[in-house]
Amino acid sequence: MDTLECITTRRSIRKFEQQRIARGTVEQLIDSARWSPSYNNSKVVRYTVLDDPQRIRDEAVDLMARENRHIVANAPLLLAVSVVTGRSGRRRDGSFETAKGDTWEMFDAGAACQTLCLAAASLGLGTVIMATFDEEAATRFFNLPDTERIIALVAAGLPAETPAAPRRKEVHEILRFMGAGR
Repeated sequence: MDTLECITTRRSIRKFEQQRIARGTVEQLIDSARWSPSYNNSKVVRYTVLDDPQRIRDEAVDLMARENRHIVANAPLLLAVSVVTGRSGRRRDGSFETAKGDTWEMFDAGAACQTLCLAAASLGLGTVIMATFDEEAATRFFNLPDTERIIALVAAGLPAETPAAPRRKEVHEILRFMGAGR
């Protein structure tokens, strides 16, 4: 599958086959995600993977907002995407390089999540990024260090559904040209 096909055919998957994902596949997935861009190559994104379906169903599901519990309950993998705080968008002395402040951490995590989801699709896996969960409880559950902030949870596994593409805005609705006329 080429890159453009992967981008246009990837879907958020909310139903998964009950099949474990090989550790080597998970490592390949994270190996791909680590190539995501980051502010000044700060490499702040971290991944914590829960690959125990029983713990996912019995414990992790309680971290989620109601609308996401059914998704997590049937996922063979749950990935916590976190960032090392205090580095992205900053100079070595800790001051901010731009007016964006610490929001660059979110940009780095978003780019990493997209790369992760595209890599998963190319490996035949489905994913869905979720942001509605109890952040404090999830931070404790995934045993994240104090230097990290959890940004998103990603459910992953072999897809058990093939959702249709949601409507997208047309290019002319989202694109502006400046400069030389065309």
